[in-house]
Amino acid sequence: MKRVGFLTSGGDCQSLNATMRGVAKTLYQTYGGDVEIYGILEGYKGLIYGNYRLLESRDFSGILTEGGTIIGTSRQPFKYMRDPDENGLDKVEAMKSNYKKWNLDCLVILGGNGTHKTANLLREEGCNVVTLPKTIDNDIWGTDMTFGFQSAVNIATNAIDCIHTTAASHGRVFIVEVMGHKVGWLTLHAGIAGGADIILLPEIPYDIDSVVEALDKRTKEGKRFSILAVAEGAISKEDAALSKKELKQKRKKNPFPSISYQVGQEIQERTGQEVRITVPGHTQRGGEPSPYDRVISSRLGAAAARLIIKEQYGYMVGLRDGEVVPVPLEEVAGKLKVVDPKSTIIQEAKGLGICFGD
Repeated sequence: MKRVGFLTSGGDCQSLNATMRGVAKTLYQTYGGDVEIYGILEGYKGLIYGNYRLLESRDFSGILTEGGTIIGTSRQPFKYMRDPDENGLDKVEAMKSNYKKWNLDCLVILGGNGTHKTANLLREEGCNVVTLPKTIDNDIWGTDMTFGFQSAVNIATNAIDCIHTTAASHGRVFIVEVMGHKVGWLTLHAGIAGGADIILLPEIPYDIDSVVEALDKRTKEGKRFSILAVAEGAISKEDAALSKKELKQKRKKNPFPSISYQVGQEIQERTGQEVRITVPGHTQRGGEPSPYDRVISSRLGAAAARLIIKEQYGYMVGLRDGEVVPVPLEEVAGKLKVVDPKSTIIQEAKGLGICFGD
């Protein structure tokens, strides 16, 4: 009997269910009734405190198009994993103990960067692990694409599309704040797809003078409105030059709820144009997965199952040049895939006339 544990950790996104379905269906096709799949509830919290349920084949029916995760998720920051909990429990030892107690042959872990760090820790501690790259940020090293990303791009792009008509009607500057604290892939793709005039990313610190100059240029050209796609982690050149400690102190005194409101006020003060802010927020992580995500989730899930069948553990399943490939987990953990300011996609966007504030 093959015994496999499924665990989804970190923020939810579209296609978690579709990916688990891909793993499960392939395992059932291979083993029939000789496989048991356990859903570990609420991420690493379930593995720490022993919360799980046996999943049946029917649990994976009808979930290809269902967003979220049927086994729940939670955030358990990697930097605290080796710290005892409030009752003195050793979290790492507890996870290993439950893994052994449940007689698992393998853990299938779906998550983002922090999730992969903990997954690699479990690998180092002797657990058999296969991981899958989940995040709307598309920032996991070792894969060209993460599942959830394209679905989030669709939602963020739709928000920008919807703003276009009201921006044009009222002749205003609109800022659409897109998710992405550390990386700007989502803002970049949604910004280009939505026809944004200015895109501000964490990887390209902006100069507000350059932003205002781009807006003034549009006004002189007779264009009545402008749209900015701003990543929630966008940062000015001034702030980027500060140390982490200095930046933290400055942000404590910052009266704005997010960077978009700060940029909006500075634009309004310098240009006199009316500015409106739209924050799609968690809608970008919700709803049903796009067809593209359903396809890559099914492929990645099936490939993960094949690794389990071959007992090839310690890998993340990634997508490179259109092909699904195993990537050693130790190469993935702790690395971030960021937007290169010199990349061709940035140069092409600039060629279209998009301003990045640099």
